[in-house]
Amino acid sequence: MKTLLSAASAALLLSLVSAQADMRLAQANPHAGHGAAAPAAAPAADARSYKLGSLEIVGPWTRATPGGATVAGGFMRITNRGATPDRLVGGAFDLSKKFEVHEMTMDNGVMKMRPVEGGLEIKPGATVELKPGSYHVMMIDLTSGIRQGPPVKGALQFEKAGKVDIEFDVAPVGAAAPPAGGMKR
Repeated sequence: MKTLLSAASAALLLSLVSAQADMRLAQANPHAGHGAAAPAAAPAADARSYKLGSLEIVGPWTRATPGGATVAGGFMRITNRGATPDRLVGGAFDLSKKFEVHEMTMDNGVMKMRPVEGGLEIKPGATVELKPGSYHVMMIDLTSGIRQGPPVKGALQFEKAGKVDIEFDVAPVGAAAPPAGGMKR
């Protein structure tokens, strides 16, 4: 007897497989840092970047979603060049109803994802990398699928610096890294 998967089941399965691959990548990198100012790969020369006060946001990206997906993750690097800490407390994404800051961890071999209570702190002089298998933003209740191609508009909300409008470049489904050829801003 053949079992048919619905589009939603297939999307869930694909996102779980991608998340497991993300966690394996994070485990292989001892600096998968959960906020530590660990060395990070240099952003692509053509990565989008935004400034808001003493904060610099570099290379926001997300993945295209398979049909039926209702959530997506967003990734970027945030540097605080100021003398006081700030927190990423929320934001918006044009193709979702909800936007949350999340953390993914492994606990006894079990992957756990949860919202970051109180927001993600960016300490003075530190760089925090939001990446697969670690801190990231979650776009929840997608209003339509995310298609590879043109960037998608969004915004980040910081506790002290306020709001900044950004655009997320879109990588292929399951990508572990941002798309090549993003646009400078």
